[in-house]
Amino acid sequence: MTELLTPSTGAITAALSGDYTFDTAHSRVGFAARHAMIAKVRGAFTEFDGTLHIDVENPAASKATVTIQAKSIDTRNQMRDDHLKSNDFFDMDNHPEITFVSTAVNQTSGTEFTLTGDLTIKGVTKPVSIPFEYTGSVIDPWGNERAGFEGSVTINRLDWGVNWNTALEAGGVLVSEKVTLEFEIAAIKTKPAAE
Repeated sequence: MTELLTPSTGAITAALSGDYTFDTAHSRVGFAARHAMIAKVRGAFTEFDGTLHIDVENPAASKATVTIQAKSIDTRNQMRDDHLKSNDFFDMDNHPEITFVSTAVNQTSGTEFTLTGDLTIKGVTKPVSIPFEYTGSVIDPWGNERAGFEGSVTINRLDWGVNWNTALEAGGVLVSEKVTLEFEIAAIKTKPAAE
């Protein structure tokens, strides 16, 4: 992240370095999967939090953590949400949290990087690499320093033991094995403690 740019000046800024917390009111953690082989169903988790540590001079020292409350899943259909919460899918009573903890950061261009880490779903932990784009930084009207990031990655849910499916009469299955995870993050920089 040594070349991350400010949207207003296009200049390299070391000021981006620091610790951040997610502004969940202006962030989204979502997903998309194919239904019946033809339609894409989208959903989101409404309860989550996360932290970032950004080191512009040494990008490899940067890190991120995300904790999602699995029961906050929302696909705009209560029957489907209840099914997703059951043991057929996420078994949320026994596995209430989905977590991601980064293990490496690799900058791939001036505003793009890959965040590699451990994703835990339904008690199973697997490594994933998520391409992210830095979308800019700004100081809001209340004096908070904000930074934005967007990323997505497609995973195979079977790798995490989320196996339920049913065959379609014409061929294929009801729910795709591949699921795209989507992250649209607004983060607020932690202010130094008053002396």
